[in-house]
Amino acid sequence: MTFFTSNNSIISLETELADVPRDERLARVEIALLSIIFFSAAMLNFVLLLVLWKRRKQLSRMRVFVFHLCLADLVVTFFQVCPQLMWDVTDRFIGPDIMCRLVKYMQVVGMFASTYMIVVMTIDRYQAICNPMVTFQRRRASWNVPVCVAWSVSLFGSLPQVFIFSRVQIAPGVYDCWADFIKPWGLKAYVTWTTLVIFVLPILTVIVCQVRICRAVQINFHMKTYQASEIVTKPLHSRTSSVAGVSKARIKTVKMTVVIVLVYIICWTPFFTVQLWSVWDVQAPTETATFSILMLLASLNSCANPCIYLLFSGKLPKRLMAVCVSQSDIKDSIQEEATVVSSLYISFKSLSESR
Repeated sequence: MTFFTSNNSIISLETELADVPRDERLARVEIALLSIIFFSAAMLNFVLLLVLWKRRKQLSRMRVFVFHLCLADLVVTFFQVCPQLMWDVTDRFIGPDIMCRLVKYMQVVGMFASTYMIVVMTIDRYQAICNPMVTFQRRRASWNVPVCVAWSVSLFGSLPQVFIFSRVQIAPGVYDCWADFIKPWGLKAYVTWTTLVIFVLPILTVIVCQVRICRAVQINFHMKTYQASEIVTKPLHSRTSSVAGVSKARIKTVKMTVVIVLVYIICWTPFFTVQLWSVWDVQAPTETATFSILMLLASLNSCANPCIYLLFSGKLPKRLMAVCVSQSDIKDSIQEEATVVSSLYISFKSLSESR
């Protein structure tokens, strides 16, 4: 499975493979795996999306990011996993030229959106931890600028797919959705560039933000420890109580973001590694089962994201069957976010004054 060239392997248009029989055993394994991934990802993301949509008027900033991450994962599910599943069943792309270009375009849109939604989510957590008052003041803005930026980058960054792919005749009477690159460097340049902008640069950005978040949390932890030591000799002030009581909620949000990032790296690293290996090494075994399975497993990320959120959301998984929440939970969520912001602000202010 690849989204930069043909459907099964990275090869040039001149390669005469139209009459080469495919590995039917491998095709059956691919179909089985893709079917499981497709139905699991569609069900999990639709259920979570419905739950979040019912709470759209009371969504916190974090839940807004999760909502759009669900949308991005559904794009991956229906325009990446589903077309590849049908492609493996038919062995050839069935559809007109415009459908070929649209599918290839949306495949990369899903990859961009899923990646950059994680990036803006991590940046938002960084702002919430390191600049809490700024984040709290803009929480009720009608437009979520980071989300708009993520979708804009996804839609515009995927445009080259429309011009690279088309429905072409690869043998007499045989048509497929194939790419046409400038020889001999076009394919290498495009795959390398796409790997950089979709995987490498976003991951580096996320790592930098996570390191700074960890440092900020560590500073806050030391501040809490210092204030807790004063409780022994002084009455429990409201400030100290606020700082001491918010640690679990703050750490839980940071942990969820870290897990989402780690799962993304685990799922997509083999895919991009295989893509780069395929274009830079002419001896790469692109037709082997290992290559195919590694690229298929990348789509597992769309199944993992809703599971991660449900794991860290506490009460929400217990209410999935009812697809509703109580007003008390909504108020608790808003109060929790306000407490996180105020306590972090007090901690950093106290630290700066002590210095």
